[in-house]
Amino acid sequence: MKFFVHHLYVVFRHLGGFGLLSVGFLDSSFLFFPLGNDLLIVGMTSRRPALIAYYVLMATFGSVLGCWTVDSLSRGQGEKVLERALPITGLHYVTARVRKNAPWALAIASLMPPPFPFTAFVAASAALQYPRRRLLLVIAVSRFVRFSIEGTLAVVFGRRILALAGSPVVENGVLAIVIISVIGSALSVRAWINRSR
Repeated sequence: MKFFVHHLYVVFRHLGGFGLLSVGFLDSSFLFFPLGNDLLIVGMTSRRPALIAYYVLMATFGSVLGCWTVDSLSRGQGEKVLERALPITGLHYVTARVRKNAPWALAIASLMPPPFPFTAFVAASAALQYPRRRLLLVIAVSRFVRFSIEGTLAVVFGRRILALAGSPVVENGVLAIVIISVIGSALSVRAWINRSR
């Protein structure tokens, strides 16, 4: 399994910016890939600091594409999609925050790490008919800030990060994240199929 995780990381790393775009799209749409882009941008920027701007832009663009997908699937269905996707307590929390101040709710959700329900906020904003252009703009700016901070930290602490990356603790942590991602993605795909039925 560790070999698979390492191989998967190497594949996305060799794709460069397109690897970041792909992971960003998957993580921000219907698949579950917690911290995938965050770990990837830190690892890639640590190795090639000069490409930080390119990496940040590609990660941001991938995330916006994924959110556009969620928006497209949720906007036409209204609140019904939320009722099927979220438990009652989660539904009330998300919709209340979006109704109160959608831009801030989206911005905070974009900056927060998992397990914060980022995709639920995007779906809720779309279902409640928050303008698509504003939705994507808020997410783009927020994710750009998040990835820029991570990239800058990777440039500053690059050597330490690379030394730490080979430790058993980090390898096991990444392995755990991948296992959670696979399970979460399977459940997410199943939920989308059930909702479409």
